[in-house]
Amino acid sequence: MRDASGRLDERSKQIIEQLQEDGRRSYAAIARAVGLSEAATRLRVQRLLDEGIVQIVAVTRAEAVGFRRQAMLGVRVEGDIRSVAAKLSDLPEAEYVVICAGQYDLLVELICEDDEHLLQVIDNGVRSIPGVRNTETFVYLRLEKESYQWGTR
Repeated sequence: MRDASGRLDERSKQIIEQLQEDGRRSYAAIARAVGLSEAATRLRVQRLLDEGIVQIVAVTRAEAVGFRRQAMLGVRVEGDIRSVAAKLSDLPEAEYVVICAGQYDLLVELICEDDEHLLQVIDNGVRSIPGVRNTETFVYLRLEKESYQWGTR
């Protein structure tokens, strides 16, 4: 499953690629595509799940399920960045919280129903967290690309 350096081997990457194309693909179909037995494939997939390398989930388009406003929030922090990141992670509207280097200490992707919801989250959720110094909001006008097929090539 992993090579000598601890990286995923080619077969595991091929299995991941199969699941990225269709998370409901059968073990038999994956096994045929990657050249393993169905049992070996099932074991590898289970290991990938157990080790937290992959998750198999249904990915929805936010707009299609009633969330019409997405935004990226740049956050500058005073004090403990990890503490602020943990509190931001608790917000149900926060899809991603990233500690980063550069102009902002944190980047937060928010998914909201509409502009009023976004305003409430920023004012009542984000800016009320101790340590948040200031924020800058980048409202998504149109999502041009969203891909979950990375990490194996």
